[in-house]
Amino acid sequence: MQILGICGSLRKASLNMAALRACQDLLPQGMTLRITGIADIPMFNQDVFDAGIPEPAKRLRAEIAEADGVLIASPEYNFSLSAALKNAIDWASRPPNQSWQDKPVAIFSATPGPLGGARVQYDLRRVLGQIWAHVLPRPEVFIGVAPTKFDAQGKLTDEATRKFLIDLLAGFKPWVERMRVKK
Repeated sequence: MQILGICGSLRKASLNMAALRACQDLLPQGMTLRITGIADIPMFNQDVFDAGIPEPAKRLRAEIAEADGVLIASPEYNFSLSAALKNAIDWASRPPNQSWQDKPVAIFSATPGPLGGARVQYDLRRVLGQIWAHVLPRPEVFIGVAPTKFDAQGKLTDEATRKFLIDLLAGFKPWVERMRVKK
C-alpha cells in the first residue's frame, strides 16, 4: 500500500515535516510512505492550467492519482491552511482527471500553540470533502506545543505523540483498504 505524504509547510525546519518523516517509521506492516514536495508548484492560475499544466503540478497530480492514499501534515496559518498547501490542493483538483476524486486521506497538524492546529484540520476537511476526497474521520491528531516534542535534529521524542501517530496510521490502513473496494 503506497501512501503519499504532503507537508503544508515550506519551512526548512518544519515540525510538520519532522512528524511526517517520523510516520515513515511508524507505519503498519504493508504500508510505505513517500513524501513529496510542493515548494516548486507555481501559484494556481486557470489561464496557465488551460495553456498547459506546469511540470511540478503535473508531477503532483500524478503522484496523488497513483497513491493508494494521501497523508497530509499541516501547520495552521492564520486559523487556516497555508497558501502553499491550498495551492497544491487546487492544482490537483481541477478536471479533467482531478486527482483527489475518491482518494482516501488522513490529516494531522503540529503547531507551537496549545491547540495543535485544530482549526486547520476543519478547513482541510471542508476543502477536501468538496473535491470528493475521503478524509479519515478519526482519530484526530493535533500536536500542540510541538517544539517540545522534537529534538534539535527534528526527531520525534514525545512518546504520547508517537502513540497518537501510530493510532492514526493504524486507522488509516483499513480506511484505504475500504476505499480500494469501492473502485
